[in-house]
Amino acid sequence: MASDALTTMGTCMFDDAVMAAKLPAAVVQRFNECLVSGAPTPEDDMKIIADTMFSWARERGAIDFAHYFFPLRGGGGAVGGMLAAFKKDTLMDLEFGSKYTTKPMKACLPAERLFQGETDGSSFPNGGLRVTHSAAAFTTWDRSSPPWVMDKCLYIPCAFVTHFGKCIDEKTPLLRSMDAVTLHGLRLLKNIGIGTDAKCMFSYLGWEQEFFVLSAAHYKARPDLVNTGRTLFGKLPTRHQQGDLNYFQAIPGSVQELLDNVQAEMLKIGCPMAVKHNEVAPGQHEMSPVFRTANVSCDSNVCFMEVMNREAAKLGLQVLFHEKPFAGINGSGKHANWSIGTDTGMNFFYPGKNEAGAKLYVTAIACLSYGLAQYNEMVRCTVASAGNDHRLGAQEAPPAIISLYPGQGFEAFVESICSGGDLLGYKAEKKKQETGCSAAMHIEANVEDRNRTAPFPFCGNRFEFRAVGSSQNCCLPLMVCNAIMSAGMAHLSSLIEGGMSHRDAVAKIYTENKHVIFTGNGYSAEWPVEASKRGLPNLNTTPKAIATWASEKNTKLLETLKIYTKEETEARQEVMYENYISCMCCEVETMIQMVETGYLPACAKDLEKFKGFDKLAGSRKTIYDSIVDELEKLKSVIAAKPHSSLAEEATYLCDTVKPQMVALRAKVDKAESVMESSLYPYPTYEAMIYSHHF
Repeated sequence: MASDALTTMGTCMFDDAVMAAKLPAAVVQRFNECLVSGAPTPEDDMKIIADTMFSWARERGAIDFAHYFFPLRGGGGAVGGMLAAFKKDTLMDLEFGSKYTTKPMKACLPAERLFQGETDGSSFPNGGLRVTHSAAAFTTWDRSSPPWVMDKCLYIPCAFVTHFGKCIDEKTPLLRSMDAVTLHGLRLLKNIGIGTDAKCMFSYLGWEQEFFVLSAAHYKARPDLVNTGRTLFGKLPTRHQQGDLNYFQAIPGSVQELLDNVQAEMLKIGCPMAVKHNEVAPGQHEMSPVFRTANVSCDSNVCFMEVMNREAAKLGLQVLFHEKPFAGINGSGKHANWSIGTDTGMNFFYPGKNEAGAKLYVTAIACLSYGLAQYNEMVRCTVASAGNDHRLGAQEAPPAIISLYPGQGFEAFVESICSGGDLLGYKAEKKKQETGCSAAMHIEANVEDRNRTAPFPFCGNRFEFRAVGSSQNCCLPLMVCNAIMSAGMAHLSSLIEGGMSHRDAVAKIYTENKHVIFTGNGYSAEWPVEASKRGLPNLNTTPKAIATWASEKNTKLLETLKIYTKEETEARQEVMYENYISCMCCEVETMIQMVETGYLPACAKDLEKFKGFDKLAGSRKTIYDSIVDELEKLKSVIAAKPHSSLAEEATYLCDTVKPQMVALRAKVDKAESVMESSLYPYPTYEAMIYSHHF
């Protein structure tokens, strides 16, 4: 790594500044115009851009290039490198115009290969949109996301579609949703007479990535971690997180080296990594960047996960991105801080310092409340996975009930609007709080306090979708955030276009959708009861959530916004089911294998040592026998798994198989508490979460 990472920031990213410096001004202007209009880049310009990018990449040591895209793999506890896809092509071609029979080679980046590529679409999850005998699929450069050079390869971020234009990736729907935000955002601004000079809209993302770090040797010695991303067995050590000793404490030396190395690599390729710290659980950490446009930020997040494990391997470490790798201590999320704004700098989620900004903010929250209330199940689906089921609803993550937290002061203001009040009644001044001591100055607090128990809290100039899972790609959650916001903006515009005043349209939306606003304790036992009274769904398992994805209401919205066709929506649901089933079945098979080849032999050896010493053996035989009993029950229930439909299979795995997995684990973990420590067949929790710290 460079001696000072700040000196190499952005040097390996082909961004707007590089284009402006190296390309003719007319080419840059046409390129940007095409981005706004969606028109293809002219062929002559394509060649100029490709030649320039080739020279720039070669200066940075690139010998290959790759189209970098996001198949519908799902999260599933993925380690870095599992979410994206690419194949490397050498930066070369043949001189086909040569007079020689054996055409000479030349180093180059053919323009047509920069902008488009072709690959097999049937070997990736596609929900039936592709079949093996008709498998062509194409990658096409996401022109709004700058390429970068890393490990001697020029990475070109791409969308991925079938021969017939159906999206079979995460990126394409996100890009379509960003178009919807522009269309309906500009329409809304025109209707309310604010920011009418804007020509384009953007959605933004700032992700907070949580993860665990452990010894690579320990990781490799745990079949459950290797196969599923989480530990299927293991009891807590005496000290874990109950003393609140880990959050923000000094980062262990080996982990600090890893985070510094990763930060340096990410800064080079233009990802502004700004934060690194210890998280709540031992062995758990977090890194996060400064905000960028949503598609670029999603690209860098997936790349970050790859870089993390690549750099970790060099130090004998392994990074875990599963949502719940260790039972009993905090799991990992990927908080998605989201906002939308104009090309003129107006942020829809900033209260504003003038009358126009204040009105826009109140209007935008109304649109968001409409989207979250009317398409509540769709939002929940975006964070539904086998891994996240272990996390959502616990005292470490927001509940599975989707609600909006705009702040207690704003909630009271909503009531005043519904009662006939003006849109400008909300006081958005920041608060000054005294520290009570002379050495430390007063602090300037946010307009509203934060709510750590809410799935969608306001954070000063953005909303934080806190339920996103650590192993997920952010594209799907951000796509749906954009979609529901577009739905709200379209609905408000239609009310105004139908003759209603701006104030009355906002009041009507709040009146009909304020039940989604909740500013209390989302962890409380009372909230699910209250949510039910409000009509908010509690889809507390992944199969329950997935079942709602392709509803008539959701399908119609995604079609109307031109994000998904009906066929694409249904295909996505099929992929969701397949991912859940695959994760669960893999866990079951791994459990059985670990018990039969690891735990039972260890139990037998331990019990053998107590022959003739029944009193010393204590309850060992009873505990060890119970493992066999629960193992046979698990084998029995998995053998009875239905195959009539994906929905039935997923539900059975969740409701019948998963409880038996929990029962088997309980017996094995009980055995760990009495077994001779030298006989325990796998690295323990204590070893995994602490040993690399020293």
